[in-house]
Amino acid sequence: MGERWRVEVDRGVCIGSGMCVATAPDGFRLDTARQSHPVAPETDAEADILAAAEGCPVEAITVTLAGSGEAVFPPEE
Repeated sequence: MGERWRVEVDRGVCIGSGMCVATAPDGFRLDTARQSHPVAPETDAEADILAAAEGCPVEAITVTLAGSGEAVFPPEE
């Protein structure tokens, strides 16, 4: 079994660009207010989810390891 990630979107930061949906259509949805939501708050580690987080123009997406809470993106400094 592979890693599990917890995916969160900071709705106070999200500008609804839709880049996450374009990058990971199975991982994110926009609501009627054009705010992003992860399809599932916990998911298998997937390259497209990470790419969506990395490509978010306002860095509203955080990805952590589901078991430990360790940062995947953005990386801890």
